[in-house]
Amino acid sequence: CSSLAIGTTTGYRLFSLSSVEQLDQVHESNEIPDVYIVERLFSSSLVVVVSHAKPQQMNVYHFKKGTEICNYSYSSNILSIRLNRQRLVVCLEESIYIHNIKDMKLLKTILDTPPNTTGLCALSINHANSYLAYPGSATSGEIVLYDGNTLKTACTIPAHDGPLAALAFNSTGSKLASASEKGTVIRVFCIPGGQKLYEFRRGMKRYVNISSLVFSMDSQFLCASSNTETVHIFKLEHLTDSRPEEPPTWSGYMGKMFQAATNYLPAQVSGMMNQDRAFATVRLNISGQRNICALSTIQKLPRLLVTTSDGHLYIYNLDPQDGGECVLIKKHSLLGSGKMEENKENDLQPPLPQSYAATVARQSTVPSTSTMPGYSEDGGALRGEVIPEHEFATGPVCLDDENEFPPVSI
Repeated sequence: CSSLAIGTTTGYRLFSLSSVEQLDQVHESNEIPDVYIVERLFSSSLVVVVSHAKPQQMNVYHFKKGTEICNYSYSSNILSIRLNRQRLVVCLEESIYIHNIKDMKLLKTILDTPPNTTGLCALSINHANSYLAYPGSATSGEIVLYDGNTLKTACTIPAHDGPLAALAFNSTGSKLASASEKGTVIRVFCIPGGQKLYEFRRGMKRYVNISSLVFSMDSQFLCASSNTETVHIFKLEHLTDSRPEEPPTWSGYMGKMFQAATNYLPAQVSGMMNQDRAFATVRLNISGQRNICALSTIQKLPRLLVTTSDGHLYIYNLDPQDGGECVLIKKHSLLGSGKMEENKENDLQPPLPQSYAATVARQSTVPSTSTMPGYSEDGGALRGEVIPEHEFATGPVCLDDENEFPPVSI
């Protein structure tokens, strides 16, 4: 979550997210119009682009050199593309293609997948655990977990009763979150076993279309956004985790008794009791628009980023200790005419409960990076992964000439 890629009617743009106040444009291309897919390999120069002009063709570019690495054509429209340092996955409505990213060779074609009209699939960003998840049914919420390294199915997970709407891996590929088209329940599973670890209830009043599901880099938080105005952030913790011994109070005693009682209740009932409410929330000023969220660290503080389909980026402060309502601190326009909008931001927004300066002044309350490895400026422990030089020594993807492998900011 250190960069942002957007497709537009004229091409695509890449931005750096290193600062709250400033949105730096890294690259802009107007060579291909009507770009609806643009995926950048972390912060390297490799970018994959698909245009409405040629929806069955994938173009792979080295944008710093301005050269095309390769292009591939498929039998039907490309619906989504996912990539990590090991694999590039192309998802069509009824098939999935897996490429080896170092030479772009096609390794595997998964044919006759259930109709997947939205191109829903997820790929672990950790290349050591290149797990791929995609719907195993068009009518129920079954997830197929596929090992992108061994090119074999690992397991199937009966995640929901209804069809799937969202899938997301955590940064290490050890957890998988899912939501169905109803959008009321979000579940988190252990990978590769498929055991259910958490269950969060988004709300029961109305069905919603969950458009974005994402973990924080340290896997402590899970964010879900939908076509409503509310974004939910859940905290992944178990009440049974080891904690300091509570003082012998009546409420503490009753809490322990209640927790013990759930072990003897039917699974369905105890599951309902263990469901957590949202740890933190955001109320957007817009509703009904598709949006994508990310939990990132910018200038050493945890932030929630929300990008909307009308071309705006909203940056919120997230309190990782107390949660609650997240504070909007900046709004950027991604389409070039954002200066006036940014200046009018205070007129558009209600008075904020806290100023940006006040929230930054509370920096000392943020847990240290030793307890929250993902909330550090260097991207946490994953930044230290070393890729053997021979992996990228040959083939068309020659990014190592600019020392891009490694390191790669995540």
